[in-house]
Amino acid sequence: MLPVAGIVAAGLLPAGRLDLAAVLETLGRPFVMQVAWFTLWQAVVSTLLTVAAALPGAYLLARFEFPGKRVLGALSIVPFVLPTVVVAAAFLALLGPRGALAPLGIRLDQTIWAILLAHVFYNYAIVLRIVGSVWAQLDPRLEDAARALGATRWAAFRHVTLPLLRPAILSAASIVFLFTFTSFGVILLLGGPHYATLEVEIYRQTAHLLELRVAATLALLQMVALTLLLLVYARLQERLAVGLRLMPARITARQPRGAREKAFVAANLLFVAVLLGLPLAVLVERSLAGSAGYGVANYAALFDAGGRGGLFVPPLEAMRNSLVFAFFATALAVILGLLAGAVIGYRRGAIAQGFDALLMLPLGTSAVIVGFGMLLTLGGMAAGLRTSVLLIPIAHALIALPFIVRSVAPVMRAIDGRLREAARVLGAPPAAAWREVDLPIVSRAALVGAGFAFAVSLGEFGATIFIARPEAPTMPIAVFRLLSQPGTLAFGQAMAMATLLMIVTGVAVVLVDRFRAGSIGQF
Repeated sequence: MLPVAGIVAAGLLPAGRLDLAAVLETLGRPFVMQVAWFTLWQAVVSTLLTVAAALPGAYLLARFEFPGKRVLGALSIVPFVLPTVVVAAAFLALLGPRGALAPLGIRLDQTIWAILLAHVFYNYAIVLRIVGSVWAQLDPRLEDAARALGATRWAAFRHVTLPLLRPAILSAASIVFLFTFTSFGVILLLGGPHYATLEVEIYRQTAHLLELRVAATLALLQMVALTLLLLVYARLQERLAVGLRLMPARITARQPRGAREKAFVAANLLFVAVLLGLPLAVLVERSLAGSAGYGVANYAALFDAGGRGGLFVPPLEAMRNSLVFAFFATALAVILGLLAGAVIGYRRGAIAQGFDALLMLPLGTSAVIVGFGMLLTLGGMAAGLRTSVLLIPIAHALIALPFIVRSVAPVMRAIDGRLREAARVLGAPPAAAWREVDLPIVSRAALVGAGFAFAVSLGEFGATIFIARPEAPTMPIAVFRLLSQPGTLAFGQAMAMATLLMIVTGVAVVLVDRFRAGSIGQF
């Protein structure tokens, strides 16, 4: 809670006492209302577009069996787990001034269309998975009965299926809205100077203008807005909840029949391939393109000690920093996550529930607020830590901690306490009983959480940009700096580093899925 408390103090208690006049003065500035309005409407439009684009895909995976269905479901997750700088780099490779479509006169960077497309690409899997998993378990005979009574296909969907899917659609839409409302990396890299969400403006006021009080007021405004949105969402979920009679998904899916259904399947597969595959394919293609043709020159430049390309350090050092920070952040998050999971899993009542909710705070705010809050709070009380590289893995561990807790706490809660008691009766002290009984059971879940933590740390951008030292950048920071530099070499290096970051993150997520048992760590 310390970073959030630092922001509240900077915004409301600038001189050690409550001062609402400064807050109201900042909120009354025209640019603040413009930024707040853009943050809101782009999130609404992004959410509507994502839901509209993903519902046909959810129906496809829920109701039809076809070759490659499991592969499609797995690959659809890849964009969601990618770092935001990789997503932004992919769309710059496709739509930017040096992009694949630039020779055709198509440039959408620094436009709202690039932002909306990137948001749909990034959040497509959320709607696909949440709505598709519910849709796959709805009894298809309900629609069949409506059709038999004379309803058209659209009427049957609107009056029968849609009311049953509405809570799942609302849940998915609320998550998409949360991510797009707090969008940072995509807006910063694709929006240019013309577009800024509250998060981007917090960064600009801090890093460019040194207006910490203005940035703190904007952060307060965002936290209040997110709190209200979450309360409204919880209320709507209660009102729209319906009882469902669910069926196993393997029973409800079938092979497509007739030319119309086969055309629907083919068109959806083509749409998903273009939407999710094309930006990533172009990213790889741009990373291989150089002034002398295709090759590995851009990758070789990353390992060249003199090829700084606008960085303060060689690119290889940024890659090494990311791996080292990710390792220590994962280790710290796993240790804290196991301790926190024990409190939540072994205790019952309000203490455990409150502690569980507290640990989810990094997910309910944003990485930018975490990083900015650390910048404020550590300025006076721990200046040595503020200038230390140790702050980066600490911040990454804080952001990754909810993933560890969500993986291990349910497993710890399910362990039969009599096993532990039997070990104690046989003479084992508490630490030995936990090591011999609990740890082997929870280790697989901890490994899943560690994989998520490692991937989160590798791609973390929002908090890192506030606290990273110029001489110790991470890979996302290096990609951002390289994209800000002129010249073909810097752009090629950015594409190459983004591709490597995409590969490493993807491998981490694949390994997570491989070690996952049952629903542990399932997205």
